[in-house]
Amino acid sequence: AAWVKPQGGDKGLWGLVNNAGISLPVAPNEWLTKDDFLTVLNGNLLGLIEGTLSLLPLVKRARGRVVNVASVMGRLSVFGGGYCPSKYGVEAFSDSLRREMLPFGVKVCMIEPGYFRTAITNAKLVTENFTRLWEQLPEETKASYGEIFLQGFISSTHDMQKACNTDLSIVTGCMTHALTARHPRTRYSAGWDAKLIYLPLSYLPTSFADFVLSWSYPPVAQKAT
Repeated sequence: AAWVKPQGGDKGLWGLVNNAGISLPVAPNEWLTKDDFLTVLNGNLLGLIEGTLSLLPLVKRARGRVVNVASVMGRLSVFGGGYCPSKYGVEAFSDSLRREMLPFGVKVCMIEPGYFRTAITNAKLVTENFTRLWEQLPEETKASYGEIFLQGFISSTHDMQKACNTDLSIVTGCMTHALTARHPRTRYSAGWDAKLIYLPLSYLPTSFADFVLSWSYPPVAQKAT
């Protein structure tokens, strides 16, 4: 903010794009601690809020745009950890900010990408994350999930990597439209999986979404009967 303010001068700042994000630690919620959640929430949500608030006066001066990169995981919580809650938070913050900024001529947009091949979806990093967290679990928790569950989770991570979209221009194209279009959209769904799977699934009954998403989970060792 200190560097940007002198650059904008009296004209202010036309566009602010908040795109930074982390996903690790990620795992079933029971495997994690409060600090694990805070690590992700601080980067993905609280950092975004702090950056936006510090530059908002400049954006108001220019009657410009705020573009926040959320995720389809801000519509549908697919896995445990701080990532999905942080993206739900980005959605909520953006919704309230958009309504507050309407009288000032500022437009607030959200981009909700599906799965793209970035550091967030790096199979090696995610696998190392799972293994490290597993080794820290109490024996009782390990026994309830079982080694097969861990291996299944790791295997699904590698399968997910293969399905990730490599064309990042889909996301940057949404950013460009949000910044330059006369009438930008409130939300942009980026990627075929976002448009055809996750977004429609988020509108369907919760019981159906639970069935579809839990169907892909590996089996636990101590399943209730």
